[in-house]
Amino acid sequence: MHVEHLSSSCNLKNTLRELGVDGGGVSILNDKGLLHLIAIKNLHVGAANILKQDALSIGADLAVPKGTVTASTPLVDALLIANERQLKELVHKEKAQPFGLKNVAQELGRFCALHFPQKVEVMGIINANDDSFYPLSRFQASSAVEKIEEMIVDGADIIDIGGVSSRPGSVGVSAEEELARVKPIIDLLYHEKTYEKIRLSLDSYAPSVIAYALERGFDIINDITGLENDEVARLCASYNATAVIMHVQGTPHDMQDNPEYTSVLHEVENFFLQRLEKADKFGISDVILDSGIGFGKRLEDNLALIRHQKHFLAFGKPLLVGASRKSMIDMISPSSSENRLGGTLAIHLKAIEEGASMVRVHDVKEHIQAIALWKALRG
Repeated sequence: MHVEHLSSSCNLKNTLRELGVDGGGVSILNDKGLLHLIAIKNLHVGAANILKQDALSIGADLAVPKGTVTASTPLVDALLIANERQLKELVHKEKAQPFGLKNVAQELGRFCALHFPQKVEVMGIINANDDSFYPLSRFQASSAVEKIEEMIVDGADIIDIGGVSSRPGSVGVSAEEELARVKPIIDLLYHEKTYEKIRLSLDSYAPSVIAYALERGFDIINDITGLENDEVARLCASYNATAVIMHVQGTPHDMQDNPEYTSVLHEVENFFLQRLEKADKFGISDVILDSGIGFGKRLEDNLALIRHQKHFLAFGKPLLVGASRKSMIDMISPSSSENRLGGTLAIHLKAIEEGASMVRVHDVKEHIQAIALWKALRG
């Protein structure tokens, strides 16, 4: 006999199947092995005491501040620690409890049976402007098409083409100028029928430019304003295009001028709720959510969003993370954009582990390899 301590990040379902556990047992035991850490803010102190006792009664727990048991303050923050099975039981229990716990149960229920993606898609970046923050992402016409073909061979699932820099401090250009930059690439891709080989995405929020691309084989609109413009929403709906809804605080020109959040997770969540409601109103059926790493965020905000991507799985939509070679890497490990591949891979693999199903990258081949190794290590 010998004993082996296994990684908690391994694929538990596969490990149970390899052990020979029957199908029903796999489901039950997998729920027991899936741990949830759920922060609950401004909880009524009476609700906190009830929730803690209910959690303890089923083997879970609720961490609360000193003085909660004596109700020394009316509202407290708490941390629920429960596996999947216990969380489901708590949701059922709290529906009949006072002090607003019915609402707590409703919120907790959103995190039961979260769907983790089976496939991770890689979106390759092509910039048609000459002022993007990473010089090696800049391409013109035929050279862009050559790079796209290379990315397809390397394993990209989507190509994202943009003509306007959105780096911090950048200034926008007219729709006419933007179209002049991307039109040669769009036309060549349309002539080559590249849309039959790979999905094409346009990084834009200008309706006239979006319409031109959608008429020529593009079927994803990567909108950094998150469908702020009604006309963009109408175009996505009329062409049955996928809309990428990204969160940004401010505009690219001023977004890094002292951004501030009380809770970045909560504020991004509320933004997604509003914009998903708008997408539904316009009849957009296919949506991807992007929390906007580096777009009006401090370093601690970016780290929190990457570390807690799982929070946004409750929306039931694919999650996109784009941190490729961004300055947050330089803040942790000083480096130029040309020397941030290692940091990029570390961030994106963590985001994938936390539930992201798509990464927007400059380096397709390296990401395909890193993701393949990550999958093999998880089992």
